[in-house]
Amino acid sequence: QVQLVESGGGLVQAGGSLRLSCAASGSIFSINAMGWYRQAPGKQRELVATIPSGGSTNYAGSVKGRFTISRDNAKNTVYLQMSSLKPEDTAVYYCNAVANLLRGGRYYNYWGQGTQVTVSS
Repeated sequence: QVQLVESGGGLVQAGGSLRLSCAASGSIFSINAMGWYRQAPGKQRELVATIPSGGSTNYAGSVKGRFTISRDNAKNTVYLQMSSLKPEDTAVYYCNAVANLLRGGRYYNYWGQGTQVTVSS
């Protein structure tokens, strides 16, 4: 059992900032990569940013320079600081974690329920 709960979504004006948080809980043995994905209306889910356990971050080209992903391993929490928001950033943002439940067990992708981010022009 792994639960990912996102928070921090909402309505913001273009040019504004928003910080998303995602806390993982449950019977987790270890977490490797964590990340954020988003899905806009009528579009497929796309990668926004990832941060492996080693700390090397990866960003979609559309958000690079504006978004910052970070994590607190002690709290099993990943954050997404979003700045200079644009209307095209409007989407449901989903938290993702690659985790295993047992030592030596297989790693699986787990997903949060999503949080709505709406950017008005």
